[in-house]
Amino acid sequence: MTAAAVLGAGSWGTAFAKVLGDAGTDVTIWARREPVAAAIREYGTNPDYLPAVRLPERVTATSDAGKAIAGADLVVLAVPSQTLRGNLADWAGFLAPDATLVSLMKGVELGTTKRMSEVIVETAGVPADRVAVVSGPNLAAEIAAEQPAATVVACIDGARATFVQRAVTTPYFRPYTNKDVLGCELGGAVKNVIALAYGIATAMRLGDNTKATLITRGLAETARLGVALGADPLTFSGLAGLGDLVATCSSPLSRNRMFGEHLGRGETLEQAQAATRQTAEGVKSCLAIRDLARTHNVDMPITEQVELVCHEGVNPRSALIALMSRETKPE
Repeated sequence: MTAAAVLGAGSWGTAFAKVLGDAGTDVTIWARREPVAAAIREYGTNPDYLPAVRLPERVTATSDAGKAIAGADLVVLAVPSQTLRGNLADWAGFLAPDATLVSLMKGVELGTTKRMSEVIVETAGVPADRVAVVSGPNLAAEIAAEQPAATVVACIDGARATFVQRAVTTPYFRPYTNKDVLGCELGGAVKNVIALAYGIATAMRLGDNTKATLITRGLAETARLGVALGADPLTFSGLAGLGDLVATCSSPLSRNRMFGEHLGRGETLEQAQAATRQTAEGVKSCLAIRDLARTHNVDMPITEQVELVCHEGVNPRSALIALMSRETKPE
């Protein structure tokens, strides 16, 4: 029988633990704060995230990472992307020799421009074929409510991807396998940046033509970067590309889209952060993605403008003018 540790008790970590439990896996969630872990153990709910969701009996929790990881075949990493390296350095010694590490994180590391799977390989000292990535249109609240959804499990080891696929298959959650880890990770990281732009446009009361343009051109710049780095271009037309992008842009459940709305209303980065009170991965990742694009000479105009709005105080209307004033060219 499979045993899993989910390291991170946020919305997505909690929802994914539920999926694992419903699929027949024994799960231990690691929560940074003991009161959260105690509530999951005693009441079967996470009071800070998804408080109305009842977790399966197979799911328990602890604030002791070593205890959570001990004996786990699957170690699921669900912490904010910019904290992964520091956390995993503390946890690596607890990992079983052949445990599969599963990344739920969607970001690019600041400073190194490494994808999350690369950070895992480097920090945990494991081969790349032990790391799987889960990505797709996976809004945590909808999955926790058992609304039908699909996802992609990407791993360069096909057998390991199938192992993870079986561990998370439920009547409401349908995983597909894919070997294009790079493409799936880039799709998941860049879509957060495009969702910020979509939220800004929404707050500015721009219409569906604008929003459709942002999604389409956002997908185009994601695919350009992916192809330049060696990804399969077909990945970006699938669940980890277009599917994730549409869900994250269009849903009010999306942290990045809602963060963008605060920026579009003229709030500062600090004001938007105070209002949302959750991690919007695209805010920090846009810096790393911009650097990655420049290193590989890839044109990513939407990402560039989002970075200027988030980190350099550029007015969203000025960013819009800059995008619309670009030199015309073939699609």
